[in-house]
Amino acid sequence: MTQQVKRAQGRPKAQPKVDAKPAAKKTTLKREVKDTRNCVFEVINGGGIVWMLPQAGVTVHDKTTDTVRELRYCPNENSVWSDEQGPKAMKKSVVFRDGRLFVREDQPNLRRFLDLHPHNVANGGYKFKIVDRTTDAKKEMEQEFLQHDAVSKVRDTEITDLLAIALYFKVNINADTSEIRHNLLRIAKSNPKGFLESFDSPQVRARAIIKQAADYQIINLRPDSCKWYDSNSMIVSVPVGQDPTDVMVRFCLTEKGASVLSDLEERLEKLA
Repeated sequence: MTQQVKRAQGRPKAQPKVDAKPAAKKTTLKREVKDTRNCVFEVINGGGIVWMLPQAGVTVHDKTTDTVRELRYCPNENSVWSDEQGPKAMKKSVVFRDGRLFVREDQPNLRRFLDLHPHNVANGGYKFKIVDRTTDAKKEMEQEFLQHDAVSKVRDTEITDLLAIALYFKVNINADTSEIRHNLLRIAKSNPKGFLESFDSPQVRARAIIKQAADYQIINLRPDSCKWYDSNSMIVSVPVGQDPTDVMVRFCLTEKGASVLSDLEERLEKLA
């Protein structure tokens, strides 16, 4: 057998060429976001069926000219400043019906008048405000996400790590684990931001240590003072009318009280 034949026999058989499966084409969905200046203003409180916005002698500070100018709504004028309006300018009443006023995009002078009016909440007033659906939706979405994160924290965190949080929110930690989680769940839903922030709060840790130290008679929290239980020596005095636990927490978070907090923690660890 020749060397050429041997080499040919030793070669692997060519595999049939298989066409690669084409990658699935990604469909890009198009959306049309309407850019409109239509808006709605609403009366803050009351307003009744019909409420007329005061116009007589309304003056505001014009930041552009740094002057005080009279504001007046005239539909047939391009400007809302009375000193820029023509001699035939006709003032028109601005009326809220059922507490609301719809402003079309072809009414820029009305929108400008309402934006500048001193009764607008945006200008420090208290009578009416713009209904910002985008901002309201964003706030509601952020609140929903916060609540979801807070609920997940109650579900996923070990119970031993939740005890300090429970003590901070005055939940009975001697109850059954499911009851502790249930109580914390209600707190997480009602105040998700505060609940999540409590996990990184030094006050939460300090309050838990102090509360445990009082329960195990390491310290004595009295209406007028906080003392060591065994020696009855003073740690910090409590001003009249203040909560001794709050006073002790504030003290332990100072440079002077840091050693006391460390001592309390060491004593509690020895009891474990």
